[in-house]
Amino acid sequence: MGRKRCVGADCSKMAAGCCGVKKQKLSGSPGSGGPGGAGSGVAGTGHCGSDLGIGSSSTVVAGNVNRVNGLGGPGGSSSSNTSALSPTPGGYNSTGLSPNLSPGPGSGSGARKMVVSAEMCCFCFDVLYCHLYGYQPPRTPRFTNDPYPLFVTWKIGRDKRLRGCIGTFSAMNLHSGLREYTLTSALKDSRFPPMTRDELPRLFCSVSLLTNFEDVGDYLDWEVGVHGIRIEFFNEKGSKRTATYLPEVAKEQGWDHIQTIDSLLRKGGYKAPITNDFRKTIKLTRYRSEKMTMSYAEYIAHRQHHHYQNGIGHPLPPYNHYS
Repeated sequence: MGRKRCVGADCSKMAAGCCGVKKQKLSGSPGSGGPGGAGSGVAGTGHCGSDLGIGSSSTVVAGNVNRVNGLGGPGGSSSSNTSALSPTPGGYNSTGLSPNLSPGPGSGSGARKMVVSAEMCCFCFDVLYCHLYGYQPPRTPRFTNDPYPLFVTWKIGRDKRLRGCIGTFSAMNLHSGLREYTLTSALKDSRFPPMTRDELPRLFCSVSLLTNFEDVGDYLDWEVGVHGIRIEFFNEKGSKRTATYLPEVAKEQGWDHIQTIDSLLRKGGYKAPITNDFRKTIKLTRYRSEKMTMSYAEYIAHRQHHHYQNGIGHPLPPYNHYS
């Protein structure tokens, strides 16, 4: 349906946004996002001011476009639908991990093994731990340093409430990208106060690597639970705005296509009534992601099992389960 690969400057934009959503339903029943009224019950104008989580990028800057098209990593383009954990280079492996440590939604089936790995979540925990306790930053990790667009998400507590989530649509080398967005999402997500040491034991970290970007001609040409979507539109003042949801968001919220689109429009600051004719003016890019989630308990188990193999010179952090 008029789809094409996302190329050129359209894929070069970097958005500070969020990949998690606080547990809140859109007002009205399913399908209530029809012409005229859709999503009007959703508050917020963009990433920082909304209860719903993922951001619009009212501030969008150009970034590196290297290998944003398709997969962006080794092996060329592919579906990110894989279920097996990738082999983890030295320092960490999947031995002894809890069954809960697994690829998240949007990472289905396929022949190619995933690039995202448990080691990446461990590295994010290491970066945050070192920062909060004043240790030297962790040394260079051993996983691939290929460039990918990426998001780092923090959730907290038994109910996994969103605690911070910021990422980029520009392909960044993973070592520097994960360092940067670990701290940006933990400390600079303006919807939340900066993270503290006391919160560490209750945290969950997710790393999402974005792949397979495609521009589509129809704003409905994407699959709930499979594709993330990024929309561009002009608001009632004529300003260009963007907003995104990662693949898991619409499914977690129980939204259909229209509800998801209308939520994103409100996220992007569109305040006028939403009509079907206006929806047809949206430029939509769909994409997939590889996602890995790890709890603090799993991180500690990893660190104990691979004591100091990751080259970090500080003591093992304390672990107090849900203290």
